[in-house]
Amino acid sequence: MQIEPPIKTVKNPPEQFNGDAWAEMLVVPHDADQRAVLARVRFAPGTRSAWHSHARGQYLHITEGIALFGSRDGTVYEVRPGQTYYCPPGEEHWHAATSDCFMEHLAVMEAGDDPATTTLWGEHITDEEYNGSRVRA
Repeated sequence: MQIEPPIKTVKNPPEQFNGDAWAEMLVVPHDADQRAVLARVRFAPGTRSAWHSHARGQYLHITEGIALFGSRDGTVYEVRPGQTYYCPPGEEHWHAATSDCFMEHLAVMEAGDDPATTTLWGEHITDEEYNGSRVRA
């Protein structure tokens, strides 16, 4: 057994996020047999991720603020603290904070067979996509 070292907070890159978002990798694999990853991600108001997908899917548990999750069909889901959003493997989506408050979520996923394909990033979302018709979960 071991106590993990202190967690470094890193700012997510502008190629993948429009606005300010920070991540802390709470759980990462220690050897090749492990795949679990857990991150705490915090979005400044109005910050949005680019379109992306995960090889093995992703769970996002909202801990603060209101999260927005968009799908390619144009649906934007509003998810609140205590709720968990699931995105299946390979489904393109985006995450965002509403324009008036910070948003934090815990992201749980498994690393892909090739770490380079665990998350595949696409283009930034448009204002129209961000402001689309919202469904409250």
